Amino acid sequence: MVIGILLAVVAGLAIGTNPISPVRVLAGLFGDDPEARTVVIGNRMPRVVLAIVIGAALGLAGHLMQSLTRNPLADPGLLGIQAGASAAVVSAIAFFGITNPGGYAWFALVGAAAGALVGYGLAAVGRGSASPVRLILAGTAISGALYSYVSGVLIVQPFTFSAFRFWEIGSLTTRDLSVTGGVLWFVVPGILLALALAAPLNGLALGHETAIALGVRTVRTQVLALVAVVLLTGGATAAVGPVAFIGLAVPHLSRALVGPDHRKGLPMSILAGILMLQLADVVGRVIAWPQEIGAGIVAAVVGAPVLVYLVRTGKVGRL
Repeated sequence: MVIGILLAVVAGLAIGTNPISPVRVLAGLFGDDPEARTVVIGNRMPRVVLAIVIGAALGLAGHLMQSLTRNPLADPGLLGIQAGASAAVVSAIAFFGITNPGGYAWFALVGAAAGALVGYGLAAVGRGSASPVRLILAGTAISGALYSYVSGVLIVQPFTFSAFRFWEIGSLTTRDLSVTGGVLWFVVPGILLALALAAPLNGLALGHETAIALGVRTVRTQVLALVAVVLLTGGATAAVGPVAFIGLAVPHLSRALVGPDHRKGLPMSILAGILMLQLADVVGRVIAWPQEIGAGIVAAVVGAPVLVYLVRTGKVGRL
């Protein structure tokens, strides 16, 4: 996995509208070739770093979501988090005139948190705790309502669509290191919190009653896991827009490699998420060269057959 990530990073630094060889990539990184240094460090390194941060966040968020909801087909968008971010971004563009990624990142973070909070609140209303089924139903309802709001704004204010679509396709282009630095404040705490929950999540995987018997504080574990998902997904979505299927496919790959133990699975999901998003970004540069296709579109095109394959072959992993 680590070797695959290194090869994908080299490809990300070498491939683009002005492709260069791996030798010149090394010259740009460690030598005195000014042209290669400009291409590698000035133009492509920020994009590779962003792919590493966002891939790690989405892979880990997907693993947490599937563990939290006990649903192998769950992804970070299920609880209304990405829908909340989309609603906030379209509002920022339509009503505040903000059109650059750095400007509406905070709107996306607040929207993601609000979407998750409302979804969890709806699931927790009434008797009993926020069960996995109630979380899924509440998240689906919130997502539907928020995406209807997004569609309504785009229809009423068509000038908003032009700026919104560049964010919505999940592209890593036109993002500099300042965007990456901004989301690190959310992604790093989210990663640390998620890794700290590995043992309680193992207990929760044995069932609610068994987890309580083992001393796991189930409600606190669910709430902290949800906070970690919001930090990871909110930060990632704010930076590059919604990226589908990374959070869905990565946990299955992780469990296939290291099994259902969260102490191994969560770190593996970080590595697998980095690899998948980096590869999606590189493929997006190649298949339409010299133009580019957003990594979010490539991930969705590749991920859809993977999802169908998992369902039809019954290889959806046990949680």
